[in-house]
Amino acid sequence: MRNPATALFVHGGDFFVFIEKEGVEPTNNTVERALRCAVQWRKTSFGSRSATGETAMTRLTVTRTCRMQNRNSPGYLSAAVRAHRSATPVASLLIKAPTT
Repeated sequence: MRNPATALFVHGGDFFVFIEKEGVEPTNNTVERALRCAVQWRKTSFGSRSATGETAMTRLTVTRTCRMQNRNSPGYLSAAVRAHRSATPVASLLIKAPTT
C-alpha cells in the first residue's frame, strides 16, 4: 500500500501488537539482520533488475525465512510450486502474533 493513511487504517491493529502482547518485539531487527547479506548482495549486484535476478532474490529470501522459522525450504518451495500449478493459495511465511 502506497498510501500511509490507508495502510494505517487497514493494518493499524498490527502496528502496536507489541504493547498488548507479551513476547512480541517492537522492531524487526532480528529479521533485518538475518536478511542483511541478501539485501547487500541484491544492491551491489543489481540482482532484482531482471527476471532471473528477481527469481534468485525471491528464492534467497524464502530460504532465509524458512531457516529462521525452522522450516524445510525445499519442501516449502515444492509445496508453493504445487499450489501455483493447482491454482490454490500458497502457505504464508508470515508469522502471526501470539494470541492470549
